[in-house]
Amino acid sequence: MRASRNLTGVVFLGIILSVLLHVSFNRQAYAAAEPYKIGAVFSITGVGSFLGEPEKKTAEMIRDEINKQGGINGHPLELIVMDDESETPKCILAVKKLIKKDEVPVIIGPTRSGESIAVANTAEEAQVPLISCATSYKIVTPIESRKWVFKVAGSDAHVVGKMFDYMKAHGISKIAIMTDSSGYGASAREEFLRLAPESGITIVADERFGPQDTDLSAQMTKIRSMQPQAIVNWSVGPTQILAIKSWRDLGMDSIPLFQSHGFGNLKNLELAGKAAEGVLLPLARVNVGSLLPDNQPQKKAILEYTKAYEERYKEPVSSFGGHAADSMNLAIAALKAVGPDPAKIRDYIEGTKNFVGMHGIFNMSPQDHNGLSKDDLEMIVVKDGKWALAK
Repeated sequence: MRASRNLTGVVFLGIILSVLLHVSFNRQAYAAAEPYKIGAVFSITGVGSFLGEPEKKTAEMIRDEINKQGGINGHPLELIVMDDESETPKCILAVKKLIKKDEVPVIIGPTRSGESIAVANTAEEAQVPLISCATSYKIVTPIESRKWVFKVAGSDAHVVGKMFDYMKAHGISKIAIMTDSSGYGASAREEFLRLAPESGITIVADERFGPQDTDLSAQMTKIRSMQPQAIVNWSVGPTQILAIKSWRDLGMDSIPLFQSHGFGNLKNLELAGKAAEGVLLPLARVNVGSLLPDNQPQKKAILEYTKAYEERYKEPVSSFGGHAADSMNLAIAALKAVGPDPAKIRDYIEGTKNFVGMHGIFNMSPQDHNGLSKDDLEMIVVKDGKWALAK
């Protein structure tokens, strides 16, 4: 009997040692596996910091989650983040470094349209896929010269189209637009001018301003004299808040004010305060996950991301963090499917179908490197200092 017990103890000890050796071997194999790299360029500082900071935080959060799960097919995920400081020359240098020195097989970002357009040719020449977090349709068109470039933010054409649909449904046919002179504003202005006639919209005032301007009262005063039925401000950064305050201070709040989706950060509502009440804008559903019906296909993924982000960073999600979530997840899906081969990653992303993301359900193709439409947006109104679905 005693011998039997001793034998049982030896067998049990052997099992324990085998398990420990297996765990140790797996850990060593994971540690020894070549990391899969993703390069990232965000505007973490500078005028675009309120866009780039949540992008960086989101990308790092997803990296950590993937590595906790054992990496990608056993390979640790290495995220190399560069700050372009919201400056085009620095963005170009950052992308070149990621390609030439770090030899990344895929890049996410940049944050803004101007920088994204500026580095598109760099990605094309190096034949490294780039997934921009910015808006302008020019980032991915003409498609013949954008074979290696994708983007996850809805195009300005989608946002303008969503606005126009809402305006027409509410009897608005005469509008004023005011756009900043950045690549973001210039691209949208072209879309307003292009889409207005076919949408039955007349633009009665077309005002422009600089991204660093500190007074928009002259533009607002001129707009008021044209008696529009609605005003659209298209900019990012402090001028978004300035437009709202000028609109209120000049007693123009009887005219609905629309903002671009670049306003999609609850920090903007804090900065604008009560003056923002009633402001309208199209937004990606990532901003309003809890308001979506339970059968909405994106809701589950959005709520999971929202919970993880807000628990980790103690701040609300935004459109911009959602951009990083979508670009990271597309890159990870490609790495998981085809490994760190830039050409195979490019082909995989281009073939993406029914990919449920923060900004919509992506359906890429050789003719469409964005894969979204205006139907992936919701019309939102600021109500009691929060987002609400507009009626």
